[in-house]
Amino acid sequence: MGSKRTVTAEDLYSLRWISDPAVCPVSHSIAYVCQSVGEDKEDYQSHIRLLSIDGEEDRPFTNGGPMAPEGQDTAPAWSPDGTRLAFLRKSDQGKQIWIIPRAGGEARQVTRLPRGVAAFSWSPDGTHLLFTAKVAADQELDELTPEEEKKRWASRVRVVTRSKPKADGAGLWDHRRSHLFVIDLETEQARQITDGDYDVHEPVWSPDNRQIAFIAKIAKEPSADVDLQLMNDLFLIDRDGGEPRRLTDMAWSISQASFSPDGKLIAFFGHDRAYEGATQTALYTISAEGGAAVCVTEGFDALLSNAAISDMRSHLRTPPPLFSTDGRSIYSLVSMAGSVQVYRFPLNGGGEPQALTEGAREIYQFAVTKDERYLLLASTDPVLPGDLYRVDLHTGEEVRLTAINDAFLEHIEWSSPEVFEFTASDGVTVHSWMMRPAGFEAGKRYPAILEIHGGPHAMYSHSFFHEFQLLAAQGYAVLYTNPRGSFGYGQTFVNGCRGDYGGRDYQDLMEAVDYAADNFDFIDKERLGITGGSYGGFMTNWAVGHTDRFQAAVTQRSISNWLSFYGVSDIGYSFTEGEIMGNPWEDTEKLWRHSPLAYVTQIRTPLLILHGEQDLRCPIEQAEQLYVALKRSGHETELVRFTGASHDLSRSGNPGLRVERLNRIVQWFERHISQE
Repeated sequence: MGSKRTVTAEDLYSLRWISDPAVCPVSHSIAYVCQSVGEDKEDYQSHIRLLSIDGEEDRPFTNGGPMAPEGQDTAPAWSPDGTRLAFLRKSDQGKQIWIIPRAGGEARQVTRLPRGVAAFSWSPDGTHLLFTAKVAADQELDELTPEEEKKRWASRVRVVTRSKPKADGAGLWDHRRSHLFVIDLETEQARQITDGDYDVHEPVWSPDNRQIAFIAKIAKEPSADVDLQLMNDLFLIDRDGGEPRRLTDMAWSISQASFSPDGKLIAFFGHDRAYEGATQTALYTISAEGGAAVCVTEGFDALLSNAAISDMRSHLRTPPPLFSTDGRSIYSLVSMAGSVQVYRFPLNGGGEPQALTEGAREIYQFAVTKDERYLLLASTDPVLPGDLYRVDLHTGEEVRLTAINDAFLEHIEWSSPEVFEFTASDGVTVHSWMMRPAGFEAGKRYPAILEIHGGPHAMYSHSFFHEFQLLAAQGYAVLYTNPRGSFGYGQTFVNGCRGDYGGRDYQDLMEAVDYAADNFDFIDKERLGITGGSYGGFMTNWAVGHTDRFQAAVTQRSISNWLSFYGVSDIGYSFTEGEIMGNPWEDTEKLWRHSPLAYVTQIRTPLLILHGEQDLRCPIEQAEQLYVALKRSGHETELVRFTGASHDLSRSGNPGLRVERLNRIVQWFERHISQE
């Protein structure tokens, strides 16, 4: 221990991240993405590696192409016969599809769209690829280069007619829609097969190569505003195009779909929004001919998918529902009690759901070998940012296949959190973690920081958090918990904060602090800090407006005023109506009552405000309102604006800005919370 050092913010530059495991159907070799911070520390670089199923061989397979060493190769996908690997490579014209032989050699580019490609997949016979790409209804606009288009918009007004004209991370709507294309790999000729005023998402081939299923919001009536429509539908279209056939009837919010091996069923993740955004996602099947959908997970009180949050990754694709080879069961991730595991769900009354993995961990992606002997996991825990594991589905034996960060991690002292539960004042159990400070000494008292997750419908998990480890390295105990509103503890629990922001959720958090201060004798209750981002930023603002127990606070990408948030956020109207249960013109007093800005004169805690200037989820005007009100009221505050940063700054933003953010948090707490 004596030779080990503590964590620094700059350690971000040395970490590597693993994702997107894809198993070759012939050799069982695993292609996966390895990402790291680029040499200039302004962006990320990634390449694809090839790992043997026994873990003995792990080698680079692609190099990022012409943009290497700053290249980005992602999204590996094996051809059905296992002879070729397709992947996305970043270029000056966006991401394009490339293909490389399994034996190695030169990769060849197969798409050349002016603004790149998004999702893609192989046809079952391996002769075609489908993909989505953005196209404009205005042909003149489509013929412009990106630079020419930038100049055009710089000298023209933008006429807005959509109800949702912007999106965080993407910016203002570019007057393009995402549509479906099919490319013949022999001729490399691509055909657009969907068209219209809608976006295509998550396309998948039918096993017979003839049809493609996809998810979209397509208006039933010409006058309908699909931006205001919270449900979407599952569609089928012939591979040669034609009119899409609607399989569902706007009854669900659908996220991903897949065909059964015989092509007769389509499985999909969805929910009916009975509790708006707090509704747990379930697993459904529907006949490819149409008809009524069947809920496979009826009575299973948990979220299917990954609800865990971390500052190590953002927007990774969660695996879709994956049919077993015999079509009698479906594999899926499940978020439950602070863990994310792989489950198998039998169809047609074939038994109870079965957990295939266990342990204190977050499995963020998985794949299954074609013979269903092995389950491949991308998994993280509180002291490992992420590695690949192999589970033998016959014996249950688990083997760690990679150790991508071990050579770096072994020189650093990491804090392993202690899991605890407490009973809230209304009798409900609340799940929590306590991370002791680095160099912990029994009998000594330490300051503590309460961390609050965003969402609010997400959950802290047994995941790696650089921010938490950094605070522990600075001598702080770190408390984090899943209060009412969190996923992972059943439908009633996750619905527990809707319409009551600052009520029962706030009580859970304060009672967590009370419990920790009374039961961990090393915590000094006179030296406490609080921080959180997004909803966690809202709750940080709310807390310091309702208690003086914290000596310092850091609010990040926060909400301060629901009345303005409704109109400025990219999800403002749907989120405010679903969560606060009101709108500004009919429920003015209610929205103001739940706004932290209403209590600004009660804030005595020094408050640091961190916000990205291009955050369109919680726009920076939320930070500006709070900052100005605090300054006008004579309270101690500081606003740090992160140029060009979106809502995802802490997870996938500019690496240099991520490090700056971490250091600002530490410095603020050091300034206002004494260590002795």
